[in-house]
Amino acid sequence: MKKEKIVLAYSGGLDTSVAIKWLADKYNAEIVTLIADVGQGGDLEKVRAKALKVGAVKSILADVKEEFASQYILPALKANAVYEGSYFLATALSRPLIAKVLVEVAHQENATAIAHGCTGKGNDQVRFEVSVRALDPSLKIIAPAREWDFTRSSAIEYAKTHGIPLDGIVAKKTYSIDQNLWGRSIECGVLEDAWIEPPDDVYEMTTSPLAASNTPAYVTIDFEKGKPVAINGEAMDFLELINKLNAIAGANGVGRVDHVENRLVGIKSREIYESPAAAVLFDAHNALESLVLTRDTSHFKKLIEQKYSEMVYFGLWYSPLREAIDAFVTSTQKMVTGQVRMKLYKGSCTLAGRKSQFSLYDNKLATYEAGDTFNHKAAEGFIQLWGLGVQTYGTMLRKTAAEKNCTCKGKKQKCSVTD
Repeated sequence: MKKEKIVLAYSGGLDTSVAIKWLADKYNAEIVTLIADVGQGGDLEKVRAKALKVGAVKSILADVKEEFASQYILPALKANAVYEGSYFLATALSRPLIAKVLVEVAHQENATAIAHGCTGKGNDQVRFEVSVRALDPSLKIIAPAREWDFTRSSAIEYAKTHGIPLDGIVAKKTYSIDQNLWGRSIECGVLEDAWIEPPDDVYEMTTSPLAASNTPAYVTIDFEKGKPVAINGEAMDFLELINKLNAIAGANGVGRVDHVENRLVGIKSREIYESPAAAVLFDAHNALESLVLTRDTSHFKKLIEQKYSEMVYFGLWYSPLREAIDAFVTSTQKMVTGQVRMKLYKGSCTLAGRKSQFSLYDNKLATYEAGDTFNHKAAEGFIQLWGLGVQTYGTMLRKTAAEKNCTCKGKKQKCSVTD
């Protein structure tokens, strides 16, 4: 009888390595592993080889960095997507892409199921599974970490018993880390105490602001229709631009966030984030939009930016609403072309200037000096009409209050209030 095939999202860590053997035994299945390169770094060929050594019948390494940048990060940047004002959604944005590749591999390999290593109280289990069901509801989804009764210590013993390489994994786990080209998230260990300041060893993408250069770094970013296309006059593709900006901003300590966030499953979680490029690009994009978007467009866009961020965070990337919002956002970016200059200094990222051929900022209207072309006399009539509704309401309130307190009631005399 032919064995079932399961495609496992593989990271090379303890849980997914144990999962190869566990899934093969429990489901009498052949395991195909997928490593999606979304810019997490490390020797991924070594990770691929490890999967085969552990027992996978096939191990696939898919370089999807370009697709991740252009099809997931860029739309989120144009939408100014930041969950709860702090999290640039690095991990959340990568999950629908990884799910998409998992489904593609499952189809190629004639697999009947997909597996992942997420725990039962994290967000990623939702993101993976909702995405897979949106793309192919016929595929079975297996979450070993929700089924087995391993602790970390017992998982290590299981690995030792079955000859699974630990590659330096020790019984004491310090942090849980996820990283890709858009950012790095760190949790667990001492970080679970929200009162404790994050230790220095938490950070890798960013230099400590205390150790950063005493000289500010100025970065000029060119945008075309909302897309960053150049740094300091040097044109480059978006993927290269992100990597370069990660290095520049990271060296100046920019992009650190300490955030207690509301997870989808209903608990609060203390997260440390490093997002150097994302922090700079978000502020720069916002600054350019403020220059070129009309007031009504800008204000309405702010309303849907939060919704967009929540949909990404909650795993609803493959939904009609997200696609509809993307269409609206794309239409708003037609004039988001120009240059923004940012000042990076010891952890801070501040706006230093912006300009655009489509700028709606008119100095002759804005200035208070000579050359002012604004018609100040027109303001009086505008204010009278603008406030007419509340003025009428206020008049009514004063009249009803006066009637309530009138002393003429019941007396045969002319009332000075009502007559």
